[in-house]
Amino acid sequence: MSEFPTLDNFYFYGKTVLVRPDFNVPVDPNSRKIIDDSRIREHAETIRELSEKGARVVIIAHQGRSGDPDYLESLKGHAEALSTILGKPVKYIHDLFGEDAKNAIRNLKPGEILILKNVRSFPEEAKDKTPEEHSKSKLVQELAPLIDIFVLDGFSVAHRGHCSVVGFAPVKPVCAGRVMEGELKALSKVFEKPEKPMICILGGAKAEKTVTIVEYMLRNNIADSILTGGLVSQLFLAAKGVNLGNVNVEILKRKKLYELIPKAKELVEEYGDSIKLPVDVALDVDGRRIEVKVSELPSEKPIMDIGVETANTYGKLVANAKSILVSGPLGVYERDAFIEGSRRVFEAVALSKAYKVAGGGDTAAVLRKLNLYDKFNYVSLAGGAFIEYITGEKLPGVEILKRK
Repeated sequence: MSEFPTLDNFYFYGKTVLVRPDFNVPVDPNSRKIIDDSRIREHAETIRELSEKGARVVIIAHQGRSGDPDYLESLKGHAEALSTILGKPVKYIHDLFGEDAKNAIRNLKPGEILILKNVRSFPEEAKDKTPEEHSKSKLVQELAPLIDIFVLDGFSVAHRGHCSVVGFAPVKPVCAGRVMEGELKALSKVFEKPEKPMICILGGAKAEKTVTIVEYMLRNNIADSILTGGLVSQLFLAAKGVNLGNVNVEILKRKKLYELIPKAKELVEEYGDSIKLPVDVALDVDGRRIEVKVSELPSEKPIMDIGVETANTYGKLVANAKSILVSGPLGVYERDAFIEGSRRVFEAVALSKAYKVAGGGDTAAVLRKLNLYDKFNYVSLAGGAFIEYITGEKLPGVEILKRK
């Protein structure tokens, strides 16, 4: 994807640049301190480049939702974290578009960086509206006259039609920051014209959109094979008529996946062998890993992982792939007894010469746990935006870049 503007298309010295990253990070509920600054570190690349190019950098971001335990109106801690990462001062003003914020922006010198208070303190921020509707908001009307360029760097907020994501596009030049640029280029490489064969590995516990992903990828000839694990595989096994056992059926019902069985059944019938399912699974029997063949089900013990035979089969399939997309672990990776399926398959992916992209918070976590994170060409930390992108949805934040 090259039809969107990036930092390379602008001259920044002396310009006031409004940057929208995703600084929404895990926060300790008691101390209210940041406990993982990974996202801030990612976006620091864009912010550092703008600062070094002499831009006056203004950052607008959110932390949690109002009323939630991780909501912080003040982003002073984020400013301190960014300052440590960059090795230079980062200013913070506890204001969004009032006189204090506007004066702080006007007083910035080239290369200086300022963070404003949580944009979700503005009630209109989180309403899904068109860019034109949001451009008439108080936030945009007050800040737009003070800025020259809007840089959207948060792919992980791009699926939201929120004010700070799309509202500046109708009134100011827009471009992608380095995080957004890297994300779109990586995803386009496995989606728009993937080198074949292309394999998609789908797992995880948040499988509500799985059926949509499978249908989109197979119907549009994006993926040649889809390898399933986690609750995704249980959904499709049930769709094939496998009796999983009451305890496992109840989990599907609790996760609102059971209602997807009819559609999953249609896909199994239409695409057959393109959807790969486990031939064996690992059960939790009083804390121990016990493997059984799928043909030996049902079981009243919970299914926690794919079995070794399945993992080895999947490993052979990915060895011949040219493009691989991974979304979700293949078992309950948080417990060492049930990380084995993910370990075998993801190690095979890491060894493959294919172009490898992984996405989602749990996916990133399991890759870190297995020390495989750096073996992938790109790992997306986006959650909802990543899933919506791979279902073929149009993301409001991406659309404003394309139209520019």
